[in-house]
Amino acid sequence: MTFLKHHIPTIPARISVPFGTMNAVETLPVEITARAQRELRYLMRKQTDAKPAVRIGVKNGGCSGMTYLLDFDHPAENDFRFELDGLLCVINPAHRFYLEGMRIDYPDGLDARGFIFDNPNAATTCGCGTSFNTKAS
Repeated sequence: MTFLKHHIPTIPARISVPFGTMNAVETLPVEITARAQRELRYLMRKQTDAKPAVRIGVKNGGCSGMTYLLDFDHPAENDFRFELDGLLCVINPAHRFYLEGMRIDYPDGLDARGFIFDNPNAATTCGCGTSFNTKAS
């Protein structure tokens, strides 16, 4: 029996850094699929208080120790910023260790709907998939 893995396209990202400060190509800490970007844009348009950026982060809590944070916010001065086809994303530099290499998707089928966080740094996760503990913890 053969299983086909569906490729979910991602949109190329652009990192905003001051001219002349980046010596090498930097990879993004988080991959956001095209489906997740579409949903984030949809939710951003529905906001009543117009926050210009998607904040991706972590906070203490949940059954496994930490939970994911995905919200709209105003960028802080020290945030790591990157843009995905016009969608501004920000990450607190202290959270980057926990998020490096993570993939955010948004399946919208009948059997699954909602943001899914696929984090290679997670050693354990809870049943709902929104709480995790890192390999370093």
